[in-house]
Amino acid sequence: MTRQETIKTATEYFKGNDLQANVWVDKYCLQDNKGNYLEATPDDMFHRLAKEFARIEAKYSVPIDEEDIYELLKDFKYVIPGGSILFGVGNNYTYTSLGNCFVIGDTTDSYGSILKIDEEQAQLMKRRGGVGHDLSHLRPYGASVNNAALTSTGAVSFMHRYSNTTREVAQGGRRGALMLTMNVDHQDINQFIESKADTTKLTGCNISVKVTDDFMEKVKSGDEKAKITWSKLINQAWSTAEPGVLFWDTIIENSPADKYPGFKSTSCNPCGEINLCPYDTCRLMSINLFSFVVNPFTKDAYFNIDLFKYITGQAQRLMDDVIDLELEKINRILQKIQDKTDDDTTTREILLWMKIKDKLLSGRRTGLSAIGLADCLAALNIKYGSDESLKVTDDIYRSFHYAAYKASEDMAIERGPFPMWSEPIDEKPRRNIALLTIPPSGSLAILAGISSGIEPVYKLEYTRRRKVEKGSPNVVYTDKQGDEWEEYTVYHPKYSMWLDVQTAEMSKEFWVTGESIVKECPYTGATAYDLDPMQRVKMQATIQKHIDHSISSTLNLPKNVTKDEVSRIYMSAWELGCKGITIYRDGCRDGVLITKQPEVTEFKQHSAPKRPKKLTCDVKYVKVKGVEYCILIGLYEGKPYELFALDNANFEKHTKSKYSIFKLGSGNYVLLNEDNTEQMFAISERLTDEQVAIGRLISTSLRHGAEIKFIVEQLNKTEGELNSFNRAIARVLKFYIPDGEQLKGSICPNCNDKMVIENGCEVCKSCGQSRCS
Repeated sequence: MTRQETIKTATEYFKGNDLQANVWVDKYCLQDNKGNYLEATPDDMFHRLAKEFARIEAKYSVPIDEEDIYELLKDFKYVIPGGSILFGVGNNYTYTSLGNCFVIGDTTDSYGSILKIDEEQAQLMKRRGGVGHDLSHLRPYGASVNNAALTSTGAVSFMHRYSNTTREVAQGGRRGALMLTMNVDHQDINQFIESKADTTKLTGCNISVKVTDDFMEKVKSGDEKAKITWSKLINQAWSTAEPGVLFWDTIIENSPADKYPGFKSTSCNPCGEINLCPYDTCRLMSINLFSFVVNPFTKDAYFNIDLFKYITGQAQRLMDDVIDLELEKINRILQKIQDKTDDDTTTREILLWMKIKDKLLSGRRTGLSAIGLADCLAALNIKYGSDESLKVTDDIYRSFHYAAYKASEDMAIERGPFPMWSEPIDEKPRRNIALLTIPPSGSLAILAGISSGIEPVYKLEYTRRRKVEKGSPNVVYTDKQGDEWEEYTVYHPKYSMWLDVQTAEMSKEFWVTGESIVKECPYTGATAYDLDPMQRVKMQATIQKHIDHSISSTLNLPKNVTKDEVSRIYMSAWELGCKGITIYRDGCRDGVLITKQPEVTEFKQHSAPKRPKKLTCDVKYVKVKGVEYCILIGLYEGKPYELFALDNANFEKHTKSKYSIFKLGSGNYVLLNEDNTEQMFAISERLTDEQVAIGRLISTSLRHGAEIKFIVEQLNKTEGELNSFNRAIARVLKFYIPDGEQLKGSICPNCNDKMVIENGCEVCKSCGQSRCS
């Protein structure tokens, strides 16, 4: 299949949602080496995955069969594998890893080591992995070195090398991902903190500071040196949303893997949810919390905790299967490397993957998550961030932790514990050295139609950017680095479901009596910028108690938030036991999620400007079922103000270019051409009552400032006898919609891309298809 054909079938699967269709087709749909698309919809993908999981399950006792696995995956309902798994499992056309997260590095402070890490980073990124490594072992600026340079340029100077490598390896619309970390007590820490003050530099990496308890205590006590570093950190976070903070002592103390020799964490993955030792990796899989709410958004809603525990156990078994699937992938990569010319580069690449393979098998680390929390709470009629939400969330994630660990312990009996397991360290054996995390899951949340990670809903309506290849037909934004992006208007899916449920429960009496027809919406006051930041921190801390890895989560703060408030947020996060914290102040830098206009929180009515006696006028002609109509558009300050539709049978055909309408009163008007030739008409002349009413409603909407695009969309929805008449009027009004606008749901019938207005016509920029009036 071609991309256009696949987009069409995927769009049908996603019920017309082109963002979901494009994300799936471009990121996860199976392709051969010639660029042919081999899957028509995600359902084909689910069958591909189920077959491969069942093959692994068959190696063990009490296997899950293929059909049951398919039901777990189907429609993103219960279990949602991470992107690398969706793309890689059963895909023999590429040599990629199933790992989402890698950490590399050693403690050697030499140019050779710096270049080695750069090479390893590139090798992993070309296999689809996100990479993290630490800079703390590198000498500070000005330190003595035993080479011709005499002194070191400092740890920060090498960040540009690693950032540039990320951008070089990233291909097409897929972004490379890198995390660079540094200990807070490094002599170059202040330069590290301010390294991304210029947002046009170091664009290929995220940065985070590894903060100790001792440092935080010094900040609290007013230590001058600590205060200087803390002030710089807070200022940069406020200004540019970086660096993030990793509370490193909290991470180490609460990491089951760090108890084992050779598994001491040194850095984290690009999004901050997995702390790892060098050459360890993690694969991700999520559970859709929304799907466990029975009777969502009704008074009878409840969370099916027993089903949730069962599915969590099954998902943890699939996570363990992914380790076996990853072993096959690594062996395939190694074979590919060994087939190349035997040289030093080949040897180094083989050694890299052998180290990764050793950590994979000795720890069998997994990254199981539970996402869609905000929608789950809303479906239970609970506002995110409320005290009730904290209690319910605590119960859900405690059950999540219990069920996942129970499954790992059961597998230790059936399949054997992870090879590094030691009874003196962990009394009870388990299959996996560490199990749980919370990734951001943005793309997967889009596909499942749910809120991402543990985040609150961003907004009920917002614009989302998606990076695409240069030269793509739908580019609407180019950032400072020259990267090109599509934009999509996103309406939160579960909010629409809430509206549908409320509508279904309304009775006719409510409408007649004018009583309140909807309960208070559970999303109101609970979206990202509405929440009290401290409640948001409490939510993260509540969940962190049950997650053995970390949590990727960003606090969205309003533009006017102060630096003192950011400082309090960071300090509270540490005191409450979070493993890290990241904030984003609205508008401080370009983002994937953006708000183009202020959110409307108040319903306002607008008065129409008083009509002058005389208005300039455009004259258009349309035919409806063989009858020709003359359409007059009165213009006020160049914008449509009123519309008249006249049966042209007894109305002189006008061919001049300039006209005006003079109001006589009592519904009678005079049309004047540029020669001041007059023709009187009445707005009810030879039209049905319905047609007259439509004209008056359109005129009223125009006078009171309604966007023409929305009027056209409503006219196009009309059914019955007025359908043809209304659509003809809509064709005329399209000429007044600004170029580049898209009517809702307007898709090209030829290539399935979106169509935009251009000179009054709907035109597809991809293939040239036109719906010209």
